[in-house]
Amino acid sequence: MPSARLLAVLAPLLLLACSRSSSPPPPEQVASPAPLGLARVDLASVLLEGIPHVRQKPDFCGEACVAMALARLGRPLDQDEIFARTGLDPALGRGAYTAELKRAVEAVGFDPGPVWYRIDVVKADEALGAELAALHADLQKGIPSIVCMHYDESPTTTEHFRLVVGYDASRDEIIYHEPAKDAGGYLRMSRARFLSLWPLKSSKDAWTAIRLRLAPRDLELAKATPSKPGFSPADYAQKVMEVKAKTARLRGDFTVLVEPPFVVVGDGPEARVRKGAEGTVRWATEKLKKDYFAKDPSRILVVWLFKDRPSYERNAITLFGERPTTPYGYYTSKHGALVMNIATGGGTLVHEIVHPFVEANFSDCPPWFNEGLGSLYEQSGEEDGRIHGYTNWRLRGLQSAIAENRVPSFRALTGMNDEAFYEGDYGVHYAASRYLLYYLQEKGLLVRYYHEFHANREKDPTGYDTLRRVLGEEDMAAFKKRWETYVLGLSFP
Repeated sequence: MPSARLLAVLAPLLLLACSRSSSPPPPEQVASPAPLGLARVDLASVLLEGIPHVRQKPDFCGEACVAMALARLGRPLDQDEIFARTGLDPALGRGAYTAELKRAVEAVGFDPGPVWYRIDVVKADEALGAELAALHADLQKGIPSIVCMHYDESPTTTEHFRLVVGYDASRDEIIYHEPAKDAGGYLRMSRARFLSLWPLKSSKDAWTAIRLRLAPRDLELAKATPSKPGFSPADYAQKVMEVKAKTARLRGDFTVLVEPPFVVVGDGPEARVRKGAEGTVRWATEKLKKDYFAKDPSRILVVWLFKDRPSYERNAITLFGERPTTPYGYYTSKHGALVMNIATGGGTLVHEIVHPFVEANFSDCPPWFNEGLGSLYEQSGEEDGRIHGYTNWRLRGLQSAIAENRVPSFRALTGMNDEAFYEGDYGVHYAASRYLLYYLQEKGLLVRYYHEFHANREKDPTGYDTLRRVLGEEDMAAFKKRWETYVLGLSFP
């Protein structure tokens, strides 16, 4: 089914939107059906041929209709480009309503006409016949029209955009392109049915017929916008729709925000969710990209900010079928999500943001560096416009491991595969990796090390040889002793 559309204002005022409705209007607001279509208006057959059919993305029925009309005129702007021309905030998670679609239609060089047409219920048959005749007259001039109408006659019907492309007089049928169906080109419905579905009936006295005529005015405007790196507004809108569908399965009220290259959703107070999105996600993304990462993740990831531990655990199970193994939060590449108990603070969130960027930019990154860099920024701030890691809670455990001679050599640490790193004394592995990178940071060598390691990763997959070169060390055993002395001299807090 296409997306639902709910009228924005009541007739007799002109309607501002063809929008969604989860239920039909109350019975007292709907006038008794007029005998629509019985007053025969003689119309000649007409058909606009060669209009490609476009299958809409969710809620993009209007955008798809515009794309179809443009394709016939040799202007192949897709529905995503049409969405961008609406100017809609992708965080709303919907396609265009009528006013917004009108803006996009005009932005690509069409003249849509008056768009909203008042239908007097007492003279509905005559008024609708006149509007159909005007639509037909445009077809004879080669001008198709987008109409906003009920999808069907069911009690829970939705409102929906279709592209009218012809009329068959011999069968008294409207010919249209249906964006909500595969192979939906040149479908037909009887004129009587079309006229019963077309008017939007939000008042006892007056209905509204919505039609956007696609008369070319200045198609030079219908040029594709130069593509930019990253995801389009339409991509984010579609992702938000997907996320909102998921939140419908969860308890509580959720705020959904777009924070490229992520969609952020949380069930805490909106101000807190916004603070997490702007103050943590945006900040960390900007700073990490400034120093390390040239590419965004290859897909839009969702950052789930659950307000407390019960919400975090309950919703992780509902969404992903998995109970969290950490009380703080985690990144799941499988589900394209960062899942946080935000009540524990934003440190883990920054840590986990590192991982999808490493995944996108350094796919064969060894676990010591991936976790070391993430752990470094668990406790972080900004210095001279750059992200900077500080000592944190892992220090005490590392100092104990140094005293007990439990810290592996740097050759061994950097050479660990996933199984070796995440098993056994993994807390020491995390901490040693973190404070090795902390040492490089404090010596002004970390960013240089990352880029040299990344550039030489095929020859030096563990990063050990690059580490020796950047440090200027021949005897890494002697360096480790000096590093351990350095670590023992650190403090937290």
